[in-house]
Amino acid sequence: MMLSLVTKPKILNFYNTTYMGRYGRPMEDSFLTLLWSFSVSMYPLGGFFGSLMVAPLVNKLGRKGTLLFNNIFSIVPAVMMGVSEIAKSYEIIIVARVIVGICAGLSSNVVPMYLGELSPKNLRGALGVVPQLFITVGILSAQVLGIRNILGNSTGWPLMLGLTGIPAVIELVLLPFFPESPRYMLIQKGDEKTAKKALQRLRGWENVEEELEEMRLEEQSERAEGRLSVLSLLSQRSLRWQLVSIIIMNMGQQLSGVNAIYYYADSIYATAGVKENDIQYVTVGTGAVNVFMTIAAVFVVEASGRRLLLLCGFGICCAACVVLTVALNFQESVTWMPYISIACVIIYVIGHAIGPSPIPYVVTTEMFRQSARPAAFMVAGSVHWLSNFTVGLIFPFLETGLGPYSFIIFSVICLVTLVYIWLVVPETKSKTFLEICQMFAKRNKVELKLGDGDLSLKETKESLEDALRVTSF
Repeated sequence: MMLSLVTKPKILNFYNTTYMGRYGRPMEDSFLTLLWSFSVSMYPLGGFFGSLMVAPLVNKLGRKGTLLFNNIFSIVPAVMMGVSEIAKSYEIIIVARVIVGICAGLSSNVVPMYLGELSPKNLRGALGVVPQLFITVGILSAQVLGIRNILGNSTGWPLMLGLTGIPAVIELVLLPFFPESPRYMLIQKGDEKTAKKALQRLRGWENVEEELEEMRLEEQSERAEGRLSVLSLLSQRSLRWQLVSIIIMNMGQQLSGVNAIYYYADSIYATAGVKENDIQYVTVGTGAVNVFMTIAAVFVVEASGRRLLLLCGFGICCAACVVLTVALNFQESVTWMPYISIACVIIYVIGHAIGPSPIPYVVTTEMFRQSARPAAFMVAGSVHWLSNFTVGLIFPFLETGLGPYSFIIFSVICLVTLVYIWLVVPETKSKTFLEICQMFAKRNKVELKLGDGDLSLKETKESLEDALRVTSF
């Protein structure tokens, strides 16, 4: 993310200067553009590779252990990018982009999984949105640091890229003091004693037997159906609609045009009369709106539910893309139309921040039980990063061929995703993982098993609902 926010000409000048130092001639413009695109696209490609590592790592090392291990993929590339100018090597930046992409691919999947398993059901949505909130804070921080008077200049950009390792160092220091996921310890490791101690620390009281009983019930259900690998997940009838849902939502999230909006933003601001040196400040303002609306999502997700935020978010993005298409076509002939374009960009950012950006991670955690969850995040993350890579690769050609009409494609994708969510995705707020699986079991036309000789979910559901303690914020 940092690379795309640093002043592009400064990085291109470094590429060109390095090339001239080696070969005694400047790069051709076409090769320079290709090299820049290659550098940027390496990040989502690394994210895809990181997503493929999710299932084996979280099953072997645990959620907390995987996050600690993942810091390697943040600190090493931060050092590499920080010394790239001294080493006079743009290849270092490209390789570092792949490695830091692996870090992003792992953390974007494991952090929501970890928080979702730590959370009580009445706070699971709010805590599930928090990772996206910190992503928006990181983007805003990069936008501020990327201002030309700070680090977005010819001398400051290596330091800016090197700063990406600081959050990883902080996590290495603090995360060891936090407990491992109680669900992972009890259901996957069979260590009920450690799971109980973790729950007691997280909840702040001694009596956690009710939540442990709900975990035992989930463990019985999984024992009846067996552990799921990634391949078995793809063929499991009982998980068919959950799998389709997370694929559709993650594709919709990335193919909805969010990257294209940011691509067009600077030219939209310039057309509206914003001075070239002031565009960077308007961009920071847009980032601040993104942070503010994500904070709002944290506080409303438990009251409004996941489904409503998704529907509203994709609906707003769809409408914004349609109006933006019209505004871009008439902004040269109608004097006030550029301001409509700016409004569309801001409204789109608002819509994406409240639903499509944060909620798919929350819903992916909730739709799957313990043993299937790592494989589900691996599939969802792979779709997410491949879609991101595809947009980055294809959009420049779409923009050249279709111009502003390319946003009509994004509006159609938003509409299709919205219709699917309306028809298929249920509300999951304040429900246990087993209750959510039971809702999908009806759509999948299967029966949810709980193990030989155990009570059925229907018989135990009411008692668990009464027993589970409601945790206050």
